[in-house]
Amino acid sequence: MEEKFITIKEVALNNNCPECYNTNGLQLTFLQKFVETKFYKSITRETSHLLECNTCNTNIYPISWTEDIERVFNYHQKAFTPKTPSIKLKKSAWLLIISVLVITLTILGLIVFPYL
Repeated sequence: MEEKFITIKEVALNNNCPECYNTNGLQLTFLQKFVETKFYKSITRETSHLLECNTCNTNIYPISWTEDIERVFNYHQKAFTPKTPSIKLKKSAWLLIISVLVITLTILGLIVFPYL
């Protein structure tokens, strides 16, 4: 089972980076979990965020956020709308479902047919 996060929204922030104090390097990214197995693909409800500075190439964790970054993050989080959760069955799942149905109907037919 492969789990990964796909990017839903990226926002460039004009706030000061807490590490290098540059004003034009902060990038806020909103992510949503995507699961892929042999039988299905699924977008889940689980979301995440990532704040990084492209100037000093560091991840900025919430512990070091300033009040300004916190305010801007809250604003963008309210404006963020994740994709609707969905499940898409692959061919192998459909083949499994159809084969189980055919086998079940065949067994029922063999059991019921002699009594007709």
